[in-house]
Amino acid sequence: MFERIKFAWRTYQMLMIKHPWKLQILTSGGLVGLSDIVSQQLVERRGLTNHSLKRTAKMAAVGLIYVGPVLGVWYRLLDRLVVGQSKTAAFKKMLFDQLAVAPCFLAGFIAVTGFLGGLSREKIWLKFQVDYKSTLISNYAIWPAAQLLNFYFIPLEHRLAVVQLVALMWNTYLSWMANKT
Repeated sequence: MFERIKFAWRTYQMLMIKHPWKLQILTSGGLVGLSDIVSQQLVERRGLTNHSLKRTAKMAAVGLIYVGPVLGVWYRLLDRLVVGQSKTAAFKKMLFDQLAVAPCFLAGFIAVTGFLGGLSREKIWLKFQVDYKSTLISNYAIWPAAQLLNFYFIPLEHRLAVVQLVALMWNTYLSWMANKT
């Protein structure tokens, strides 16, 4: 079992060198989709017979077309804006991330999931009005510490994957929030 994990990690590392952008986006899409499965099965307790594959595919698409590309570009830009790996640099990156990008990213997430879910503009706006503030507050309870550690300890090429692993439970919450009626 341990040998398989080592092999998978070496393969991931090799692909990260050859195709970093593609692999980061695919990883993000897969993990956002996995978060929806966790949401449907463990949080909502739908059971396998009531599992919505369409919803899981929609959430994976959100990871592929929104989460992965937006955060991938953001982390590269952030490393150019705040240079270095010091504690101070990590703290500045976390502040930029949480004060400038997190509110906008969350608003975009609500809009993208609503659009892919077939909601009208009016219903997306209503969902935004109902869910945005509480979700942003929840974000601030989790992400500043996680991002501080991410920016300090994790190399740029692995940040998106590490964030998505940490975000497995966060994305489960977002999937539930985005799909509740």
